[in-house]
Amino acid sequence: MPKFAYIATDADHKPVNGVTEQLDRANVIAALTKQGLRPISIREAKALSGFSLDNLFNSNKVKPDHLVMMTRQLSAMVSAGVPIVRSLTSLAEHSESPALKKIMGEVIKDVEGGMGLGDALAKHPLAFSDVYVNMVRAGEAAGILDEILKRLASQQEKNATIRKKIKSAMAYPTVLIFITILAFFGLMLFVIPQIGKIITDLGGPDAKLPGITLFMLAISNLLTGYWFIIFPLLGGVAYGVLRYLRTPKGKVQFDNLTLRIPGIKTIIQKVALARFARTFSALMGAGVAVLECLHVTARSVGNTVYENALNDAAVQVKNGKPLSVVIGDNPLFPPIVAQMLSVGEETGQTDTVLVKVADFYEEEVDVAIEGLSSIIEPVMIVIMGSMVGLIAASVMTPIAGLAQQIK
Repeated sequence: MPKFAYIATDADHKPVNGVTEQLDRANVIAALTKQGLRPISIREAKALSGFSLDNLFNSNKVKPDHLVMMTRQLSAMVSAGVPIVRSLTSLAEHSESPALKKIMGEVIKDVEGGMGLGDALAKHPLAFSDVYVNMVRAGEAAGILDEILKRLASQQEKNATIRKKIKSAMAYPTVLIFITILAFFGLMLFVIPQIGKIITDLGGPDAKLPGITLFMLAISNLLTGYWFIIFPLLGGVAYGVLRYLRTPKGKVQFDNLTLRIPGIKTIIQKVALARFARTFSALMGAGVAVLECLHVTARSVGNTVYENALNDAAVQVKNGKPLSVVIGDNPLFPPIVAQMLSVGEETGQTDTVLVKVADFYEEEVDVAIEGLSSIIEPVMIVIMGSMVGLIAASVMTPIAGLAQQIK
């Protein structure tokens, strides 16, 4: 019997995680409902993911652009009065994404069987996030599904824009780092040994070489003599670190570390604040309860430090504290966020106010990324230049010494 990992909320809107053995996802939903839990995310738990071409090329992954297009088209069709099943069928038939087409086929079957659209989408957490599912559920309950889908599409476009800007800004530094590492190992494995042999032949076995040359030759000899140990060891260490960072404890430590690194800290904070403001605003505008908004936003903000802070805030809000006061007491959130929340609570327009906060921090993210890129590029050039200079010095110094001896 397959195992399913689930995330649900109890009657107090607290998240509940667990694993259960059921025949299929429908039975998991039924079992959780009997326990008084509301399913949010259900996925099949697999011990090992086997190798396949789908996994290799990520053909099962729905691209954000396809999801945005599908959401906008579904919103337009629902707004025009087209029945939901017919709308979904039309979208599935004309979708350019094989993965999305397959998922939509399963969603159509569930909706035809009487399941709500939000619950049907929740069965596919890799394609539809918690925010997406909860907003659709709220839209169904309030009868404003078309409006909610428009909000969702806009929110996804904003998130995708931020991701693209970050990837674009980091592309050039990443290429420089890769070239630097490749050049280092290439020089150590192929160039330095030949140069060392030439210098030894010219100066003889008893020639006294400078310390920098001896150092470079020692590294080269180590790599050429024990490459079959060093490279697997480096690969194993990298794999182990990545595996550890995927664990809850490793992710918390990594997120805490990134919030201490100058430059990167600013970008991560502003991205987290922009996601918090936009996601919370969208959920509030959809009519989702404040506590559930906080729990869902916490899981979608992308940083465990902020996730824990928002979950703690939900506890304090449940105990009667205003959200603006709770946020204002937390140093992770700048004063402007608490002030804007306070204005929203007083005017009853929290969602509108937070949209302005999200726009502000998204613009700040652009500025911060440009600033970081302008710093990283010269730093990498200096590192590459220093490496080349070190190798040149290790070669030219003994040659100059030999020239003096010949004179």
